[in-house]
Amino acid sequence: MRRLRTLFMVGLTAAALAGCSSLSDNMRVPGQDEYRDDSKRAQVRGRLAGEDGILLFGTDRSRRSDAADSSGAGIGVNAFLWRATLDTLSFMPLAGTPDPFGGVVVTDWYTPPGTSGERFRATAYILGRQLRSDGVRIVVFRQELRNGAWVDVPVSASTAAELEDQVLNRARELRAQSTAAAR
Repeated sequence: MRRLRTLFMVGLTAAALAGCSSLSDNMRVPGQDEYRDDSKRAQVRGRLAGEDGILLFGTDRSRRSDAADSSGAGIGVNAFLWRATLDTLSFMPLAGTPDPFGGVVVTDWYTPPGTSGERFRATAYILGRQLRSDGVRIVVFRQELRNGAWVDVPVSASTAAELEDQVLNRARELRAQSTAAAR
């Protein structure tokens, strides 16, 4: 039994060593570039920062077209919708740090002036990198103070739609300002 175990261990070790011999084919050879010279990675290889800031994921943002920049190339969502959402919901306190890569803005509870028994909260989702009418969704929550406790109450669908329209209008303004400034 002991001999069988020893023989098994020797065989297992030999198999492991035989498998390791092919690793040299996968190793990088110094002086040989694993990227083609015409690739974007080769153009930025060895640099941490480009002319416009830190390079992320091997891309150089300074080489992009104006159309890519205006669509929100620096963040994960459309930059105009992102800024417009923050501007539109600026009357409400933010619940945390907004997420520009995921496109989520969450506000904290807001009590309108003159009303102490009702409060609102909103969550905005920017759904893409293009400025489109379906690119933003806002969900509004409302609570009323009843018998010393906050109770969820329904919100009119038009409330969220009005906020979405305000965001879209502001995004269009920001795009127009950006286009005018670029000329």
